[in-house]
Amino acid sequence: MKKTSNIRAHAEEQYGKELTALKKEKSTPKPDNWVLSPQQVSTYILGGKAKDGTEIEPKYFGQKRLVELAIATLITDRALLLIGVPGTAKTWLSEHLAAAISGDSTQLIQGTSGTGEDAIRYGWNYAKLLQDGPSEEALVPSPIMRAMQAGRIARIEELTRIPSDVQDALITVLSEKILPVAELGVEIRAQAGFNIIATANDRDKGIHELSSALQRRFNTVKLPLPASLEEELDIVSYRVQKLSKLKKGKGTKIGLEEIKKLITVFRELRSGRSEDGEIKLKSPSSTLSTAEAISAIHSTQSMAYYFEHRADDPLPMAEHLVGAVVKDARQDLKIFEEYLETVVKKRKGWERLYEACKSLVNAS
Repeated sequence: MKKTSNIRAHAEEQYGKELTALKKEKSTPKPDNWVLSPQQVSTYILGGKAKDGTEIEPKYFGQKRLVELAIATLITDRALLLIGVPGTAKTWLSEHLAAAISGDSTQLIQGTSGTGEDAIRYGWNYAKLLQDGPSEEALVPSPIMRAMQAGRIARIEELTRIPSDVQDALITVLSEKILPVAELGVEIRAQAGFNIIATANDRDKGIHELSSALQRRFNTVKLPLPASLEEELDIVSYRVQKLSKLKKGKGTKIGLEEIKKLITVFRELRSGRSEDGEIKLKSPSSTLSTAEAISAIHSTQSMAYYFEHRADDPLPMAEHLVGAVVKDARQDLKIFEEYLETVVKKRKGWERLYEACKSLVNAS
């Protein structure tokens, strides 16, 4: 049988060596059922070196105080809500916090408008339910129920996409730390180490606001976008390098200056002004997040490699740049064309990128 490999490993699998090195250390005090101490969790997230010399790669490039605030919240009986615009590493930070605290980041609920209460509480195996009636064997535990029983972290992605009446199923879990199973006349009690990390996008359509009762049970940490071009360039370059390594180098390497150009375009259109602040711009409907910049660069490398473009060919990057910016053809295309003429065209060293983008816009 042909050997296969997973497209993406869980955080605790990908960074297992680092977690093991930190776990072996004589640690500062740690809460019950935590794999690492709060200080070790911070080192794992922000990077550093274990006492045995193992290099700990940074997982998050934001402010240290925000990471420490998030960790401190999870020590208490209050849940953590990571909020921010797309691309601020909410999911990434959530996964790595769960991996470092519980050694398991897989107790996950992906919030959508179709998420039902059974995803929060529990469901039933209907074949067994019809045959034998309500029983423990017929019960299908949710990720939250499993996390409560094991004393682990449960994750809820895009909490505000879940309908409000379903969100409120969390109130009893968060306030009383129990999950009643009325059909069996029992309740699941949370074990030490249990908590919830939720993420929410504050710039999206289809948002269901949290009730005040639910808001009170979360500590909210707002994650900002990178403050400067240099900071965003460091993040994108690092993540692209890691992705290339996972793909075993199958990609045409793109120079730092070209990556910087794409990030500059993203930042200017996202903020509505040129990097020097002299030209006001219209912003497209697309979010143009750091995560999308990483994806665009990685896709550019793959396209150039598999379709045999020259390393200095601007077309693959232009293709993915236009694809990232233009989500609404009627509105965004005009905004991007205006940006090309007023900003990109006048920049020295940007001529080839301008021509490639202009040819794609004209062909649209």
